[in-house]
This record gives sequence, structure tokens and C-alpha cells, in this order.
Amino acid sequence: MKTFHCDRCGQQVFFENVLCENCGGMLGYLPEERGITTFEADGNGLWRSLHPANTGRLFKQCFNYSREEVCNWMLPADSPEDLCVSCQLTHSIPVLSGQNRLYWRRLETAKRRLLYSLMELKLTPVSKHKSPQAGLAFEFLQDLPMKRVMTGHDNGLITLNIAEADPAFREKVREQMHEPYRTLLGHFRHESGHYYFDRLIAGTQWVDPYRDLFGDERADYGESLQKHYENGPPDDWNQRYISTYASSHPWEDWAESWAHYLHMIDTLDTAFACGMMLRPRRDDEPQLLLERQPLKSASFNDMMTDWFALTYVLNSLNRSVGMPDAYPFTLSALVRQKLEFIHNVILARQQTAPQAAGGEGAPTIVV
Repeated sequence: MKTFHCDRCGQQVFFENVLCENCGGMLGYLPEERGITTFEADGNGLWRSLHPANTGRLFKQCFNYSREEVCNWMLPADSPEDLCVSCQLTHSIPVLSGQNRLYWRRLETAKRRLLYSLMELKLTPVSKHKSPQAGLAFEFLQDLPMKRVMTGHDNGLITLNIAEADPAFREKVREQMHEPYRTLLGHFRHESGHYYFDRLIAGTQWVDPYRDLFGDERADYGESLQKHYENGPPDDWNQRYISTYASSHPWEDWAESWAHYLHMIDTLDTAFACGMMLRPRRDDEPQLLLERQPLKSASFNDMMTDWFALTYVLNSLNRSVGMPDAYPFTLSALVRQKLEFIHNVILARQQTAPQAAGGEGAPTIVV
């Protein structure tokens, strides 16, 4: 994640902000430029950008920004759409009673974080409204007395139980499932992995090397999950998988590894944007000098070296304030091979992806 600053006063602002706390300027995110921009009202519901690159251009707030206050993305003033490219992907929301509006806001915030990473990777998804077969959609649903909502993916439709936006519920489930890590953003990253398996691996030249590393995804999914829940993971799971759940089926192994790859890329990108360095007093301790964005380096080994150094200090800092490790995972040699495979698939896609129509500024995945 980049660092952002108010165009009016230079104050540092953040990805989720809607207002500069220093000068009061209205803020909005422009996905085509990957940046938070400051705006001033121009009348008739339009906003004039104060960013030097957009001098004089008019924009409008996403409907879910201006009316629902769950978004902070902007659209060009002449766009025929009322929803931004992120909110267009949301097809269903729960009844907005009780805490549901708060949960919806948290879900949309995590989704925008996911889309930021995907756009940086040049993997911008297209909405199912525009491409019913290859597009992506989200539905945020609530448990009903006779129907429980299961988080999952089905042919480009990602369903999330809005209870996952409740930290108390999420922590309870994490304990019950014996998981070291469970976050709302992690759910989005994991489920997006299933979508991108269909877009990047299935039916391509990558499927055979995928099976060599992850296993044959044609194995019965339901049967595999039942065995996993009945018997647990294999004893040597930490030598072969990033998590116990990854051992349940090759699809889940891919999705868990994909989520961790996105986790690494975004965290390293944030560390680079903040100018983070590690310069220990001993030469044999982890060092970190990020000279470029991880996305601009084709060297997976260099990225992993930086990642190990960064997680070392993140975990150490968390322990110093009595918090759990920020990254409670061990990456075996085989897991690293799986992550490198994902890295290479994404690099290859970036080299061949067509540019999006309509000036969205990133290749759009339509396969």
C-alpha cells in the first residue's frame, strides 16, 4: 500500500480516509490513478480534483459514498455508472438493521484492500454484470433461522457471511478451528484465489506444473473436505502446506498460498512506501533494504529474503507489546516453491494481459 497525502495541505492521509483531519478537504480514491485525491465541491453533486495531474477535472462520489457512507471511491463526472468499480462487484447485501450497516462497511473496506492489490498486480477483475461467465461478484449474507450462510466461492460468485465482520465471532471461530490467523481481508484474499485459479490455471499450460506442486484438483472436493474434518491434517503438514486447511484439497492449497502471496506483496509494498529499513548491529542478523517495489522485481528469491527480514521484525515488535505474531507461519521449501509458482504465473499474465477498455488503467481479467 502506498502512502498518500492531502493535495491541499500535504498532510498524510490513508486509504480509508474520507476527510483530511488537518484542512478538512474531502478525500476520495481514484482507482485508475491508484491514489487518494483531495476534492472541492463544484456544485450539482460534482467535485473538482485538487491533484495537479487532474487540474480542472470533475468527479462524482460513488453512490455508496454519498448516500450510504460505506465507500470512499470516486468516478469521472461523465461516467454512466453510479457505483465505483469496487461497489459494482457487490451484488447482494444484508438487510441494514442492527449492526449490519457496520458489518457491511467493514466488508467493503476489506474488499477495496483486495482490489487495490489486484489492480497493482494488473489482475483487475471484471464485474459479472459485464461478463456473466468470467466475471466476479460478491454477496454479503446473514444467517437466517433455517439457513446458515457459508463463506465460499462458486464460479466467480464469492459469498461471505457478514458475521465474519464481527471480531468477537471471528475470534471464537478461529479458536474453534485451531487457526493461528483469521482476518476479514484474509477471507477476501483466500476466496479470490479460487476465482483466479479458474482464470489463470484451469485449462491453461500451467495446469500440469500446478498439479505437480499442489496435487490433482480433480480429486473429489466434498470427500476430501470430509476426510480433513474427520481425520485432521497429515502429521507432516507443515512441511508441505502453508496451513492445515491447505492440506484438505489442492484447490484449498492454491487458495491459501494465493492469499499468503497477496499478504506478502502488500506488506512489502507498504514497508517500501514507508521507507522501512533494518540495519542491525550484528552482520549475522536479518537486514532489510527495500530499493524498489516488490512488484517491480522479478526475483522471487530477493522478495523472500526481504519477507523473512520483515516478518522477523514485525513479529518481534508484536511480542514486545504483548500481541500475537503478525505472521504466525513457517514457510517450508515446498511452500516456497508453491509461492514462487504463483509469482511466475502472475508475472507471465502481466506480460500478456490486454489493457482494459474505458481508461480504467489496468488490465482486466476476462478469460
